[in-house]
This record gives sequence, structure tokens and C-alpha cells, in this order.
Amino acid sequence: MDEPTLQLISGIGTKLGQLARPNKDVLVKSLRDANSAASQLAASVIQSCAEKLQPFVCGFLTSCSLDRDSVGSELKEFYHEIVLKIFQCAPEMLNAIIPNLTQELMTDQVDVRIKAVNLIGKLLLLPEYRVAQRYRTLFVEFLKRFSDKSSEVRVTSLQCAKACCLANPSGIESLELLTAIKDRLLDFDDKVRMQAVVVACDISRSNLKYTSPELISEVLERLRDKKISVRKKALQKVMEVYRDYCKKCAEGHITICDHFEQIPCKLLMLCYDKDCKEFRSQNIELVIAEDLFPVFLPVEERTRHWIRLFSLFSPLHVKALNAILSQKRRLQTEMRNYFALRRKEKENSSEDVQKRLKSSFVKMSASFPDPSKAEECFDKLSQIKDNKIFASLGLLLDEVTLKNALAIRDKFLKVIGNKHPHFEFLRLLCSKFLFNIFDSEHVCCILNLISSGGLESNHLEAFSVELLLVIISNFPSLMRGTELQFCLLFEEKYLIHDKIIQVLAKAGPHISVKFSELCPILKKICLEGTRTQSKYAVSAIASLVDVSKPCVFSELCEELVDSLHSGRNIATVLQSLGCIAQYSVSTFENHDREITQHVYKKIFQAKPLDNLSVIEDTSGCTTCKLKIYGLKMLVKSFLPHRGYQVNRQINSLLGILLKMLQKGNVFDDIISCASDKDYIRLAAAKSVLQLSRRWDLHISPDIFRFTILMAKDSSSSVRRSFLDKTHKLLKERVIPIRYACAFTLATSDCPEDLQHSFKYMVEFIKEYSREARIRQTSMVQRGSIVDYPAYLVVFLIHLLVHDEGFPPEGCQDEAIYAQFCSPLLLFLHASINPNLVDGDMDLVNDATFYLNYIFRAIKRAKDAVDAQRTPRLHFLADVGVSGVNSLHQKGISSLRRPGTILLPSSLYKITPMENEEANLKFLTQSFVERVVHIFKSQVSLSVGSFHKRGRKCHEDDTFNMESPKQEDFSTCGALEMRKKSTRQDISMGNKRRRAVSPNASGSVGSHNTVFNEEQEYGATTSSEAALGKGQPFSSFGSVTQKPSQMESQVSTQKVERSNVLDGNIGAGKSHPAEASNCCKVKFNIPFSSKELANANEVLIGQRIKVWSTSDSCFYSGIVDDFNPENNTHKITCDSGDVKILCLENESWETVSERSLMERKVVLSDKSNTLHLRQCVKDTLDKFKDDGSQQSKTKLKMVPSREKKKKEERLSRNLSSVSEMINMDEDDAIARRTRRRKV
Repeated sequence: MDEPTLQLISGIGTKLGQLARPNKDVLVKSLRDANSAASQLAASVIQSCAEKLQPFVCGFLTSCSLDRDSVGSELKEFYHEIVLKIFQCAPEMLNAIIPNLTQELMTDQVDVRIKAVNLIGKLLLLPEYRVAQRYRTLFVEFLKRFSDKSSEVRVTSLQCAKACCLANPSGIESLELLTAIKDRLLDFDDKVRMQAVVVACDISRSNLKYTSPELISEVLERLRDKKISVRKKALQKVMEVYRDYCKKCAEGHITICDHFEQIPCKLLMLCYDKDCKEFRSQNIELVIAEDLFPVFLPVEERTRHWIRLFSLFSPLHVKALNAILSQKRRLQTEMRNYFALRRKEKENSSEDVQKRLKSSFVKMSASFPDPSKAEECFDKLSQIKDNKIFASLGLLLDEVTLKNALAIRDKFLKVIGNKHPHFEFLRLLCSKFLFNIFDSEHVCCILNLISSGGLESNHLEAFSVELLLVIISNFPSLMRGTELQFCLLFEEKYLIHDKIIQVLAKAGPHISVKFSELCPILKKICLEGTRTQSKYAVSAIASLVDVSKPCVFSELCEELVDSLHSGRNIATVLQSLGCIAQYSVSTFENHDREITQHVYKKIFQAKPLDNLSVIEDTSGCTTCKLKIYGLKMLVKSFLPHRGYQVNRQINSLLGILLKMLQKGNVFDDIISCASDKDYIRLAAAKSVLQLSRRWDLHISPDIFRFTILMAKDSSSSVRRSFLDKTHKLLKERVIPIRYACAFTLATSDCPEDLQHSFKYMVEFIKEYSREARIRQTSMVQRGSIVDYPAYLVVFLIHLLVHDEGFPPEGCQDEAIYAQFCSPLLLFLHASINPNLVDGDMDLVNDATFYLNYIFRAIKRAKDAVDAQRTPRLHFLADVGVSGVNSLHQKGISSLRRPGTILLPSSLYKITPMENEEANLKFLTQSFVERVVHIFKSQVSLSVGSFHKRGRKCHEDDTFNMESPKQEDFSTCGALEMRKKSTRQDISMGNKRRRAVSPNASGSVGSHNTVFNEEQEYGATTSSEAALGKGQPFSSFGSVTQKPSQMESQVSTQKVERSNVLDGNIGAGKSHPAEASNCCKVKFNIPFSSKELANANEVLIGQRIKVWSTSDSCFYSGIVDDFNPENNTHKITCDSGDVKILCLENESWETVSERSLMERKVVLSDKSNTLHLRQCVKDTLDKFKDDGSQQSKTKLKMVPSREKKKKEERLSRNLSSVSEMINMDEDDAIARRTRRRKV
């Protein structure tokens, strides 16, 4: 601006200073229109004459801010805009005005606070004026508006913070604003949380290089938000961030960072969310395939990102990825089957073909977000006569390169047009079965990166091979075309990566390679590699050649036998021989005698000082490990793959296993250390579990008993390993259900071990009960009682009968018997407690129904192993009947009969009717009832309700999901089983005494047993209590769950982070007490807040707190009424909601009373009376509603899909019982014989 102009403006300012107020208002009013010439002139005048105009301007603005009603000018409504304009041209003029904005931020008028926040946000956009530093008090108050009680103010604050951070990302105030933004990610209002997600992601995208990892982490947590809208918005925004990040990496602006790679990791974990259909694997698959990477991102860049994020995977991530890929594989397989059926339908359209088509539609539709709609679309699509559509789909299905597949798809969709009635479904169908997550180019890139050393760091090499294995395990055909490249890699890397050999084993049948080129390498691995490598090497050989030709393995087997005799790398040689026995039975049987004798004489009889080859593992001594490896080899030789028949006898191996289970060694003269004996016994027990897959008929009661007793071993590691293995095999449905007895007998001083055993037992009961019921209602042939978990008591009772810790005949102490019977009663409670089966009363009624008949059948039998123990058998059956009647007070509603109840003839024999009364010599029915009553009163199983949810505590509660959701049981009051007796029972010396009758045999018995249920039902023995009777009993065996830490929340008053309930679930210290000379008893009993059975009416009018399992908090209310018909209370909550609850199924407490107590029970040495001491516990035992969902994920036991598998499973469950012969449905127990499987 030239000098004359400045003089002119200065003159105007001087004149204005002398004019009246209306004329000065014109000057201020001109500032409103930012683009007009008048506004620019007014700004220049104010800038030039700031000193002269300051009194007027400041007075006017002060009045607008602090005393608006006294200002008559209409300009007061726009004074914030005027302040901003003046601050831009004459900031010094407003030194006295800006601090007044602090008062506006604190006013009770929401619109004023919003305008003040917007003004300060705009002032912060002027970094040269340093508003945050010059007006620190104002800025601090501005930060407090992020916690304003009005959600509108909080949203406005977030928008202003976004603008400020984008304008000045390196400013000091930006760091403080980012902290405030992160806090709003936990706001209790979902709109604010959503806005915070948008702001945080937009800020991150603007400057990816300097984005805080903590900010990304906080945003990713919103993928688990309670509100679906927030979760969807979070997913959309983090996908945008990840795509921008991938672009920047491809352009070379930034390098691959772990905190951005966590985005796909969190995305995969959404697959475990079963409550929200939008985030199930069917939808997540589409997100990963279409939205994860930018459209034009090169395959090599995508592969690099996959390898990097795979290095961050936990087992749960791998499981989720495998689930998505296997889902795509199943759809592809079923699509091929559908095309084949369609062709067959053209040739011969029969009813059977139509049924198979319908079944195919159901299977294919399971891969879609809406299965029912997809099934309908498949049905309509199949009616189309245009074969060109199906021909195009067939071409897409066979294309393994994504680039070519997309070109074919686009051409196909263009031909049919978007007006085609099935256009959208066909587009979705193509996306579902294309190789759009991994294709052959991904496989080629992985191999190139490994062989060329093109990875960022060496440690990524192992992860890249693991990723390759995941891909090939699901899509082995993607290896086609890369054979030469893979073979070169295989030669270089086989000693480094076991997984590469496994990749070859998976891809072998689908690739074209010369076996002669790989054979020398694979043979060398079988002889000189590690045990893991040799296992996969044998599998690779089997996949590359025709295993029907024994000559393929003959040469290798001869070399292995020579190596075994020479003592070279024995551990690997034994592994290779065991694997060969599984793939080529005839080859192994040709050398069976030579191999077996060597193992018996040179390995099993080896002494600890023998200098055998060194093994890389560190657990146990070398000799011990070789014995275990030799045992594993022998076991594998009896478990061939693909259903091959073994022609050898298994008795000698079972005899060795029995000796190992008893003594920890095969020969008495071999001296081993205690730890070695533990390892050998554990290996023997696991071997029995493995053999039970096919040889359970040959496993004697002694072997079974010693195997199950591993659950009570003195070594914690042995117990845990055995229980985990049992759980795994039961989960896979490969062993008979009787081995679940281990869960009931598991005992230790460690609450964590008790948690696992109880959790395993509950999962077993829940899943197997549902499957058994499905089979009974859906199969053409009726389901058998042996399918139900209730049948487990047949074996459990027999185990307890032969337990060395059984109280002696002269012991009359009910507490001792209550403690000894705890495994049985605990199992009954877990079977009949509706809380543990998600309130499914059908399962409860089934369990009650079958348990009663099983116990009655046992009372009519005698012990087949040792007849002198029959009174114990009947006593435990009486305890079972009494326990069932006490637990299930409603009785059996069904009038059906079980038909036949099969009892294993190796364990039970028929007993004459006239001897039944004589069996109960000293233990009367009243004694039995007192035993059950003592157990109920002293042991409490604290479980939260799975039935009804209370009101929601806060809307800001984060969706609480462990990944996957996990049901955590903590046992704090379970009985300590007889430690001393247990250890004696499983000790490995000659001190153990066994009371077995001379006629007991390890082989399968052939006794026949027949009972008539009508005779049993009409019996009037005192031990048969009527159904429905018994004292009220809530639970026993104190088991609690540690509450998962809830997400941080924002208070509804101060809108700050709130503390969360984080109870430390304490088990409490239990104190042993001696009782007579029988055994030690130790109880630990949580205190019940009310005796519900006797005090329901008393609660009316009282104020109580009820625990909400869904929201993990208490809600309070007044008890208004009680309905004795259905045993429910009417509760009016403080929120006004009215709840009808059965308090027996809820966790609750009166407001004025202590909610959780612990009683210590001490059994007096003199009087055997129980003394109770109460001590307050500051912990809370509860099950969460989402915990029940986890158990379904963690132990997902899916029924067999094929008839053959069903028959095999039924055979396994029947393997321990005799088969029915000439069975009448009214008989209680069928006469049967056993057939030996060879």
C-alpha cells in the first residue's frame, strides 16, 4: 500500500474516532463480509488506527461477551466473527478481550459454548500468533470442553482439534489436542466416539510418518465398540488409513511399520465376534479381499505386507485366517460339485439328484453373509437355462491368477448387464470364490523373496514360509507353475525350515516334479534331520508317490534299520520308522520283528548310564527320551493312515504300557530317577489315549484306570499335559467319551489347574450333550445312551470303587465320604446345572433321565473285576441317585423309557435279585443322604447366571470380547482330593497293593448281563428315592471366573475416564484338617448371601443389587413381589425398569449386607464337628455372558457330516460296552457279548 493511501486511511480513522457511535458501528459491521471491498477497507482502517479505535472496539466487544442484553446493536450476534477479523488485522487490540472467552466457555448456554469453541479453534489455526501459549488459561479451559457435559460441544471441540492438528501437526498444542482426542475415543456417547474415530483417522492419514502408535491402537479398539454404528465407522476409517499407508509404502515415502500392520490383525480378530453378523467371517472375507489393499497395488507389495503382518500373528490370528481361507476353499469345492450335479441332472433328473442339489445349495450358502437369502438365489439361479453363465463361472473357478480372473469376471458381468435379475448375486458369488485374497502370484512372490533375500530382515524368512504353508494347506493347486522355483529353494533351505518340507507334503499330489530329484534329499532328512523334519519328509514321500507300491519305502526302511542298529541319530530314525508304519503297513511289517526286538532289548532295557546318542531336547535324560521315542514309534505302527488294516497283535504293547503306567519303566531292574519316571508314565498315558482311537476294545480296566489316574499325578506338569491332550482328542471326536473321567478326578493345590479341568469338563458336557440330542432327534436310527455324557458315570463309579483312597469299611464319618465322592457329585452338578448349558432344560432333563436309570442299573450289577468291592459300587450308585434327586428338584417330566442300558461286561456282571439288600451292610440310605447333604452345604460352586440380562449400566461400555472369547473358570472352593492316597495310588514302586480278584483279566470280558426295567422301576429298596425329592441345592465345588478387564469409560457427569470393576478373584487359603485316621479333608466355602429356599417372602420390600452378566455391573432395585408358582421375584429397578427374575439363578446381594463371604471348614479331631469361620472377601465371583460364547468357539465340536464318520464315532463310544443281542426295549440292561477287533 502506497503512502498516499495510508494517509487517506489514517485520516478516515481519525474522523471515525471523532464521530458518533452509529458511524463507528458501520465500520465494525463492514468486517462481517470477508470478501467485500468494504471489509478490506475496514480491516485496513482498524489496523492503521488501532490505538484510536481500541476504546470503542474493546468496549463494544466486552459488552457483547459479558453483558449481551445491554447491547442494542444487532452486531452482538456476530461478534465472534468480528473478534476473529480484528484479531487477524490488529491482535494487540484484543489483549483484554480474548481472556473473556474463558467465561463464555463456562457459561450454561450450549450455543454460546459452541460459538466460543469454534472461535478459539479458528484462532488456533493462526500459528504465528501462538494463542495457546499467550493465553494459556483460555487454552486449558478449551481443552476441558472435550469433557463438556453437552455432546454437541464435545463434537465441536473434536472438529476444531482436527483442523488445528492438520494445520500445525508439529505444534505443541497439537500434542495436547491429540491426547484429548484419544480420551474421546472412550466417550460414553456413541456420536462422540464416532466423531473421535473420524478425527483421529483423518489426522493419521494427513501425516502417516509421524502418527502415534498409541493413537492407532486406541482407534482399533473401537472395532470392538458396543455400538454397531461406531464399529462400522471405525472399520471404514481404519481401512482408509491402511490403504493410504500401503500407497505411501509403495511410493517409498515410508517403510512398513508394525503399528499400521496391526490394522489387518485386528480385522481378523473380528471373526471371533459371534454376536454381530456384520463382523462374521463371511463379511470379513469380503473386506480383506476387496477393501484391505488399494486396487492397483502391485502383488509384490501386497505380499510384503502379508509377510510383515503375519510376523505379528498370534495363534488366534492364524486360526482366523485359516477359517476364512477354508471357507473359500469349501465354496470352491462345492461349486465344482454343483456343476457336476447340474450336468448329471441334464442326463438324468431324478429325485436323488434334486435332493443333492438342495444340499449343495445349503452348503454353498453357508459362505455368504445371509445364508437363507443366498440359498434362495442359488435355487433361482439353477433354474436358468443359459449355460453360458455357468460356463463363465467354471472358467472363473479354474483361474488361479487374480489379474486374469478379474478380467474374465468384468467381461462376464458386462455381458449379463446390471439389469439382470441375478446381477448382484452373481457379482457377490464371483467375489466369494475367486482367488482374491491369495493367488498363484502371491505364492510366486513369496518364493522369490525367500530365495533372493529380498525381505527386510532375516527373521521374516521363517514367517514367509509359514504364510506359504497356510496358503498351500488351503489351496495346494496354487503351487502349480512354481515347481522349479520351489525345488531350488527346497535344496537350499530344507535344513533351516521344517515348514518347507511340510509345504512339499501338502502340495505333493498337485504339482509335477520328478521324484528322483527330491528323493535323495528326503531320504537324507529321514536319516539325519530332526524328528519334525523326518516326519514331514516321510509325509512328502507318501504324497509324491503311489503308496500302494511297497517298494517305494522298502529301500528307505532298510537304511533306517541299519542306522538303528548302528546307533546313529536314533531319535530321528525312530520317528521315520513310525511314520513309515503309518503310510506303508506292509513295509513295516516286513521288518517288524527286527525293529520291535531292538526297541525292547536295546532301548527299553537301556540303563541311564548307557551312552546312547544325544538328543537335542532338554526334558529328561537321553535314555528316558529314547524310551519315549521308541514307545511312540510302536504306537504309530498300530495306527496306520487311510484305514489300513494291521495284522499284528497289540497285547504285547499293551502289557508294556501297563508296566510303564504302574512303575514308570518296563523292567524292574532298571533304576531311573523320579523325573524320568514321570515323563515315561505321561508318555504311556498319552499312548493309551492315542491307541483308544482304534483299539479301545483291547484296553483293560487296569490300563484304563492307571491312565485316568494321571489326572491326579503329583507332578503339576504331568497333570496339565495329560488333561490338555485328553481335551484335545475329545474335542476332535477321536477317542471314546469315557476318557473324560480325567476331568472329574483332576486335583491339585493350584487353582489354575482346577480351572482348566473344570472348564474342560463343562465344555465336554455341553457340546457332547447337544450332539447326542441332535443324533437322537434327527437320525433314522435312535441315538444310544452311550452317546450322552451321562454315561460317563458308568466308568467314573468303577474308578472310584477301585481307588485306594476309598474310606475303609469301618469309617462312619459322612464328611470323609462326602469328600471322597466329590468327583461324582461335581460331575452330576455340572451335568444338571442349567447355567452351564445356557439354560437348555432339554439337556438337563436328558441328563437327569439317563443318570437315574444308569445308577439303578449299576445297583443291579456287581463288580466284574473284584466282586468284593460290589458294596462300594452300590453305595456310589445310591450317592448318585440321591445327588441327582437333590439337584434336579423338578423331577423328570418325560415318561419315556431308555430302552436298553448297556454296561461294560469287563466292569460289571449280573447280580441275583435276592442279594441286593445284602449289599448295603453298614451304609444306609439315611447315611447316603447325609453324605450328599454335607457335600452340598460345604462346597459352593459360584456361577453367574446365563439367563436374563439386567439393564445396561452405561452406553459407553465397550463390547467386551476376548479373542477368541474365553470362559475363565477359577476354582476357589473345590475339594482337595486325597493327596496322600493319590500319590500312593499312582506311585511306581512295589509298595502299591492291588486288590483284584484272581479271575480279573486285562482282556475284554465276555459276561452277559440282562435286566428288566419294569422290575427295577417297581423295586422298593430304600436306596431308590422318588424323583423330585431332595433338599434345595444350588451348587458345589466353588468355581469362579475372573472378570475380564472392561474398557475404560467416561463418567456421565464429568465425562472423564472412569475406573472399571477389576476384581481380583481370590481363591482363599484353605487349611487342612485331620479327621480320625481316614484321610485329610480340606474345604474352602464361599458364603451365600441368602438361603433362597427359605427366605423368598422375607425379601419383599428390601433393596437388593443384582449382577448383570451382560454389562458386568450391579443394578439396584426394590423387591416388590414374589411368585411362588415359578419361584420368581418382581424387582423395580432404580431406572424404572421392572424385572422378573429367579434369584436362585442370579448373583445378587442386599444393599445392607456383605455380598461375599468365605467360610473355612475345619474338621475337629475329637468330635468331627464342623466349625465355621467367616472372613470378608473383597472379591466377586461371576461368569460373564460372553464367556459362554467363548466356550462354543474354543471347543467347537461339530458332528460328523458323513455316515461313515457317524458309524465310526458310534463304534468308538460303544467300544467299551457290549453289543446288544435279542434286545427288548423294556429291558433295562441288555444281554450282550463283546467282539474283539483285530
